[in-house]
Amino acid sequence: MPSDGDAVPEGVRSNPLLTESPLPYGAPPFDLIGDEHYQPAIEEGMRQQLDEIEAIARQSESPTFANTIERMEGSGRLLARAAGTFFSIAQANTNDTLQRVRAQVAPKLAAHSDAIFLDARLFARIKAVFDRRATLGLDADQQFLVERYYRDFVRAGALLSDEDKVTLRALNQEESTLTTDFRDKLLKATNEAGVVVEDRDQLAGLEDGELAAAARAAAERNLEGKWVVSLRNTTQQPVLASLQNRDLRRRILEASMARGRTPGETDLRAGVRRLAALRAQRATLLGFATHAAYVLDDQMAKTPEAAQQLLTNMVPAATARARREVAAMQEIMDRENGGSNLEAWDWQFYAEKVRKAQYDLEEAHTRPYFEVQRVLRDGVFFAANLLYGLTFSECTDIPVYHPDVRVFEVLDADDSPLALFYVDLFARSNKSGGAWMGSFVRQCGLLQRKPVLYNVCNFTKPADGQPALLSFDDVNTMFHEFGHALHGLCSDVRYPTVASTNVPRDFVEFPSQFNEHWALEPSVLRNYAKHYETGETIPPALVDKIEKAKRFNQGYATTEYLAAALLDLAWHTRSGEAEDPDVEAFECQTLSRFGVDLPQVPPRYRTTYFAHIWPGGYSAGYYAYLWSEVLDHDTYHWFQENGGMTRANGQRFREMILSRGGTRDAAELYRQFRGRDPSVEPLLEERGLRSSADGVA
Repeated sequence: MPSDGDAVPEGVRSNPLLTESPLPYGAPPFDLIGDEHYQPAIEEGMRQQLDEIEAIARQSESPTFANTIERMEGSGRLLARAAGTFFSIAQANTNDTLQRVRAQVAPKLAAHSDAIFLDARLFARIKAVFDRRATLGLDADQQFLVERYYRDFVRAGALLSDEDKVTLRALNQEESTLTTDFRDKLLKATNEAGVVVEDRDQLAGLEDGELAAAARAAAERNLEGKWVVSLRNTTQQPVLASLQNRDLRRRILEASMARGRTPGETDLRAGVRRLAALRAQRATLLGFATHAAYVLDDQMAKTPEAAQQLLTNMVPAATARARREVAAMQEIMDRENGGSNLEAWDWQFYAEKVRKAQYDLEEAHTRPYFEVQRVLRDGVFFAANLLYGLTFSECTDIPVYHPDVRVFEVLDADDSPLALFYVDLFARSNKSGGAWMGSFVRQCGLLQRKPVLYNVCNFTKPADGQPALLSFDDVNTMFHEFGHALHGLCSDVRYPTVASTNVPRDFVEFPSQFNEHWALEPSVLRNYAKHYETGETIPPALVDKIEKAKRFNQGYATTEYLAAALLDLAWHTRSGEAEDPDVEAFECQTLSRFGVDLPQVPPRYRTTYFAHIWPGGYSAGYYAYLWSEVLDHDTYHWFQENGGMTRANGQRFREMILSRGGTRDAAELYRQFRGRDPSVEPLLEERGLRSSADGVA
């Protein structure tokens, strides 16, 4: 803060965000923070950082790494603290006030970023350091950081003319407004799309916990004596696997797919068309053919063509398998309901029947062994201890932003304090859909900061006194999101710009997807998969069924993912001169063009509720999950070849991947760990596909 107290407006002097938190690790003091504190703190943070940047830009001393790059790395501490806390809460525990604040500060933050990246004096200093980087005695991390700074400034428009900079600023501010609007409208649309059920008999097949959640959702709408089936963020909905009433299944899926494309205040079609157009215009301004070309130039894939080839190479095998899956389900449907054709809303329900017939496996048999807190403590945390030596101790004296949130202190292998970790597991109406990891405080050696991280999920909250039982897909989600957390917990980097998960999008999913493998590791599974009533360890026969069923329904899972990823690339490979398309027509044309237009397999996300690519930071980047999956399966094969889940192997992965953040080119980091470039064969094997001369077969 400025030394002169009068420099801070009177109304914000008692704002707890304006000073460093007194809590361990600098954790946010949620017991003191009110909604009214966020905007003043963010605005004061922007003011302070611009003062710091101005002091760097105007100094008379010749540019050096220390007086330019390193000083920039230390700037903006208040802004990072205030904005990091605010955007975390605005996504996980929002309200009308926070949504108004987000709408007001988003364009201001875009302008703030432009004020830094488009400052010609500042860029001149960075370029001077960049041009002399080989003669400055920098270590490898510092030299890579200098190159990153120069590249980031150029990509942000530093080389543009003054006139083009004005245009760029306008595009950036409009994008920030539109993405904020998208997030708020989608949350409202998803809540409003919940399907109201008046007859309990229509809910036959749902478990007690799902019924309780539906009753609770209805009560929140003052619909006493009714039930509301709330929606998750994806197209398919979990309840469709067990819901026996076919017409209700249809209503739920149609409601899911209609989100954001119904005339009215939650109609997102015009917004996504404009977002795609302005991103294309910005890419042209910056010298790229398309937004995808701009985005991927800084990723492992490098070009949209490389990403698209990875996806399209898998289309023939995935769709062929999906069609075989359709045929198997149609046979059952014909026996039960002669005359009906399998529709998209039938898939999950009849897939469960096929799973039972082929593998004698039902979710109802596995859920009792996956109680959520045991999965967290004796599964996720246990695996992290085996591999990386980490231990977790619950803290009850750290304030939280919602009663459902739990906090753990993380200790390293030598019992030294490492981090704080928050978990927020259950769905609620004011939480965005999906699951994610984020940071309240990022690890940073320069500022001597240890990480304060969180995982957010949207599992169904049980009725009072009842256990929260997960599907195995939910278990995978927990391990996945904790893989992201491990990337942050194990970060050991000096400079914040390249710390933690500040890596390419098609590398950031690598640690998370890799961590999923340990969910079925025998030593881990035996430790957490215990019946919630009897304490019995999951029987070997049931584990064998889960293992054998791993490749079940992979035609569907792969096709719905490919459809969404190709839809993302299609939106973001349009030129700046292209006319705005009709959203529905564009989707149909795209899916048909790539051969993924199976009527029974809609995309995992349709355009108007594809939060990953509009406000979520994955524009032209949804392919990254598959790209990273190549790395993750190849790495798992390395573990298997070298003794499996050992402490030594975990330490090697930690030191060479998790701890390094973005301090090196991602491909180089991987080659140093693996000894070669990744092979796609383990991925094809895992998904039940095999390579051929044409890519896959």
